[in-house]
Amino acid sequence: MYKIKFVLLIVILIASCKTKNKVQSNGIFEATEIIISAEATGRILKWEIEEGKSLKAQDLVGLIDCSQQELQIAQADATLLALPSKTTESQPAVNVLMKQKKSQESQLNVLNEQLKISEREKLRIQNLVKAEAAPSKQYDDIEGQVNILKRQIQVAESQLIVFDQQIAAQQRMVQLQNQAVLSEMKPMEIRKALVEDLKKRCSVTNPINGVVLSVYAHQFETAIPGKALYKIANLDTLVVRAYISEQQLNQLKIGQQIKVTVYQGDDQNKTYDGALVWVSDKAEFTPRTIMTADERANLVYAIKIKVPNDGFLKIGMYADVNW
Repeated sequence: MYKIKFVLLIVILIASCKTKNKVQSNGIFEATEIIISAEATGRILKWEIEEGKSLKAQDLVGLIDCSQQELQIAQADATLLALPSKTTESQPAVNVLMKQKKSQESQLNVLNEQLKISEREKLRIQNLVKAEAAPSKQYDDIEGQVNILKRQIQVAESQLIVFDQQIAAQQRMVQLQNQAVLSEMKPMEIRKALVEDLKKRCSVTNPINGVVLSVYAHQFETAIPGKALYKIANLDTLVVRAYISEQQLNQLKIGQQIKVTVYQGDDQNKTYDGALVWVSDKAEFTPRTIMTADERANLVYAIKIKVPNDGFLKIGMYADVNW
């Protein structure tokens, strides 16, 4: 009888302790893990990545061989330098045409002077013919000369117009030729900028503050775009993903302080103050690795609790959640 009472007392004490320190849910610590991939093709010349190494954002941790990109940039520079030499000048040809035009203008001036003289001579002979002091044939001859001079002047004026058209055509032709040559400059500049961007991607820059979790590449290996190089995560703050039943939903709200307890060994626990940052709006079936206080619930809701890390917490560590 004494033994039965003693056992009952122990059961009551254990039940009392369990009620006092009731675990309302449990979960696993996790962090946002980022996989850094290569953005260029080439041999890895420099590599300063080790598992467990702490890195800062914008740290240069690797260098991929960029000799191909450097050659392409040099080729683009040479092409851009050579393009202006392919252009032509319209002025030499225009100068020749201008000289011919001036010569034609001088000839036109001579013809105009000859026409003036011939018209005065024609008027004088006309008066002599009227006075019967000169034969009419002489008048006809001078009139013919005047008509010839007028036609020559018309031809000379037409030739001046042709010279103007030739000058304009020459200038336009050279302009089009130069445009065709210089039109290659903009695409080449864009191509150069593209290659320079590829060259920048040969430098592997760490994007965030964190700790290297896994390394997938090593020095002297060949990298290709998209190949995973290493995985990193910021461990300053970890997140506990836990699950609660539908009956527990009304007990929680975003920003609420949550107690998170982890097992340290030797029957010792360590408790952290966390903050509830997310509650799923969609129910899901109870994960097999998760046990809630109400084991009879088939549907649960995922929650996330952000916990500052003092260096003891690790990804994948189990934790009890209380509030």
